[in-house]
Amino acid sequence: MKNKDAKPGSKRDKMSRAVPIVLMFILVCGFSFYLGGIYYSGKNSFFSKVSIPTTSQKDIVVAPFRVNPIAFPDCGTDFQDYTPCTDPKRWRRYGNYRLSFMERHCPPMSERKECLVPPPTGYKIPIRWPQSKDQCWYRNVPYDWINNQKSNQHWLKKDGDKFLFPGGGTMFPNGVSKYVDLMENLIPEMKDGTIRTAIDTGCGVASWGGDLLDRGILTISLAPRDNHEAQVQFALERGIPAILGIISTQRLPFPSNSFDMAHCSRCLIPWTEFGGLYLLEIHRIVRPGGFWVLSGPPINYQNRWRGWNTTVKEQKLDFDRLKKLLTSMCFKLYNMKDDIAVWQKSLDSSCYDKLTPSSYPPKCDDSRDPDSAWYIPLRPCITIPSENLKKLSLHTTPKWPSRLIAAPERVSMVPGGNGNVFKNDQSQWKVRVKHYHKLLPAIGSDKIRNVMDMNTLFGGFAAELIKSPLWVMNVVSSYGPNSLGVIYDRGLIGTYHDWCEPFSTYPRTYDLLHLDGLFTAESHRCEMKFILLEMDRILRPSGYVIIRESDYFIDSISTIAKGIKWGCEKQGAEVGVEKEKLLICQKKLWYSKMSQD
Repeated sequence: MKNKDAKPGSKRDKMSRAVPIVLMFILVCGFSFYLGGIYYSGKNSFFSKVSIPTTSQKDIVVAPFRVNPIAFPDCGTDFQDYTPCTDPKRWRRYGNYRLSFMERHCPPMSERKECLVPPPTGYKIPIRWPQSKDQCWYRNVPYDWINNQKSNQHWLKKDGDKFLFPGGGTMFPNGVSKYVDLMENLIPEMKDGTIRTAIDTGCGVASWGGDLLDRGILTISLAPRDNHEAQVQFALERGIPAILGIISTQRLPFPSNSFDMAHCSRCLIPWTEFGGLYLLEIHRIVRPGGFWVLSGPPINYQNRWRGWNTTVKEQKLDFDRLKKLLTSMCFKLYNMKDDIAVWQKSLDSSCYDKLTPSSYPPKCDDSRDPDSAWYIPLRPCITIPSENLKKLSLHTTPKWPSRLIAAPERVSMVPGGNGNVFKNDQSQWKVRVKHYHKLLPAIGSDKIRNVMDMNTLFGGFAAELIKSPLWVMNVVSSYGPNSLGVIYDRGLIGTYHDWCEPFSTYPRTYDLLHLDGLFTAESHRCEMKFILLEMDRILRPSGYVIIRESDYFIDSISTIAKGIKWGCEKQGAEVGVEKEKLLICQKKLWYSKMSQD
């Protein structure tokens, strides 16, 4: 039955109103799809790494990304030790509070350098491992201050055209090996594979971390860029894992409950100041049952106080404060002898259950992920290990090397992660690394010691290289799935990083850089040329790069690589992998024209 009250034109009015509504609906849907695409590419690079089946691409043809050739200029010799985010020339811009000026302060995009950082005049290909552990070329790290100031403590000494490293230190005048021997007697877990990962805060030239390598313990040596000039550069030149960093106002770039042991040998960190804030950060990154080792003030103050320009009374008070703070954080004094004291983090939650709202430090609430550690301020509260993770403690983690291949409990915390995905990742990397060996025979030889996997998931690349005479810094994107805890559970080491910024290391500190789909994951956030320039900065002359990327990016990467003086060859991926290509590059050794003038 027709509507008798309908007026002429009413149907047209309804249609005119419907059209804008439909258009609005289409726009909203399109915008949502766009945002979803951004989120997927930025946050879920995980799925591109585990080879989840996708719709066939045969009918989709995408033109490769193209860039114009460019030749980058020489930065000049003033930049031979350039560390963009920890640049002493910019320190005056930042405050002195708790030495925060030594933390990461990256230059804005308008101040980013688009030039190539040269090696020092007279630079040579580094001495090969294991000889490099005890010596390096003077011209590669030509810093006299540290030699003049620390030679009496046997950190290092200059001998002709080399620096020699006798293994001394402020707290181990008889040599680092005897110091570690004593430590092993205090901590038997260092001998049987229980302890695998360690961090050395205020590392000097990393003699402690270097000695532990021979004992099957993998250590990150941490030090700021300071008036000791190049502690971290000396460590990496020697082939010892190290990274620029300082415990100041922000969390260290590591997940919670990661290291089996933390160490400070007269590192001059004021542990009892600021309410024990720095100790709280140590507590966060040490796994349950892990150890904190301290030598130097105020340990053994009864015999040492005269050499510390203090009084025995002051040192006793400092020691008492330290013990009280550590007890309140659920550390217990495990062992102590001579200059070394060892505390152990609580193995279970019973200690934390005794904390009350009036306790200091209080329990952290749930508003901040304990694993978030990229530009995250330190918090004056104690991080409680998750009750959902029953196998996180040192004594429930498999011993080394069994832990390398066992699927960690934390795999389930990675979006889409489980035991089967972990096993598939292992299988995938066995095939990939076998293929890499064919394309780059230098892998496994003494030509490659310091390696970085620039955007890893579970550390599969590093795990497959474990028998080679090298070590791998595993980098997990600060914008991607947080899988770094899994890497530490496996007995490997790594750090968070955002590749839209420079990395926390000196120039010329890595022999091999590996990246898997990094440009696919990050091209919407930062320019390709800046990532490649940063790779060139941290790569040693004659060092290698393995770039695994889609066809869409590989040619443009090759074009930019020519502009930074790399020699590259495009290769196919493994059999059955068609959508990805490999670019194998080597950096040329060149010297600054400015220095030659």
